[in-house]
Amino acid sequence: MSMGLLFDATRCVGCGACASACKEQNHLPGEVEERTTAYTWTTVEEKEGAYVRHLCMHCLVPTCASVCPVAALKKTPEGPVVYDSEKCMGCRYCMMACPFDVPKYQWDRAVPIVGKCILCAGRVKEGKPTACAEACPADATLFGSRADLIKEAKKRIRENPGGYLDHIYGQTEAGGTSVMMISNVPFEKLGLKKDLPGEPPALRTWQVLSNIPDFVAVWGVFLYGVHWITARRDVVAQAHPRPRPEGPEAPKDRRPS
Repeated sequence: MSMGLLFDATRCVGCGACASACKEQNHLPGEVEERTTAYTWTTVEEKEGAYVRHLCMHCLVPTCASVCPVAALKKTPEGPVVYDSEKCMGCRYCMMACPFDVPKYQWDRAVPIVGKCILCAGRVKEGKPTACAEACPADATLFGSRADLIKEAKKRIRENPGGYLDHIYGQTEAGGTSVMMISNVPFEKLGLKKDLPGEPPALRTWQVLSNIPDFVAVWGVFLYGVHWITARRDVVAQAHPRPRPEGPEAPKDRRPS
């Protein structure tokens, strides 16, 4: 069952408990910063008289995972999009591909890695809520199955039509996300991207990559051929060493007498 979060901007009081809980849960150094960084994975910002959370949206079909050449990012069956720093080669394609500009890089380290919300993947796998949802004192961040969260969001909008926009942000954006939001303030005024495609951007990535294997195969054969020729020359050279030249052109023996 795919799990996720529902953030209700009308209930958020801006206390920042979610951001502090995230820091503690993930052992992230330093204080909570104003914007998300490799060391601050979620923040609360005031916009247009309302509060909004910034964090990884955990796309149902994550573009970051689709462009990663070493599979350092992947979507788990439970919902979180997780990151394996041991596999990461630092190409930063995920940062360029993310439709929500989420992944951040540790620019201050000699061997940097990417930092982003992982939706408390360990806790979720154990059936526990995320640390941010558990810490929220106003029930502004709810944890549950994505299907149940959509039902709850629709119920709140239906029962208070004047108090919410008739839209669940993340239900369809970028093909759908595991983190969704409802608000009484237009989402673009909260700093969220609008006019995102309804289909996953990752599908475009796969359309491009699907044309690559033929090229890779040809290039691979060429490189293997170069390697084989070079290796063959080495083998021949070892089996048939060139005779040592004699006469005045012969190299002098520089060993001490």
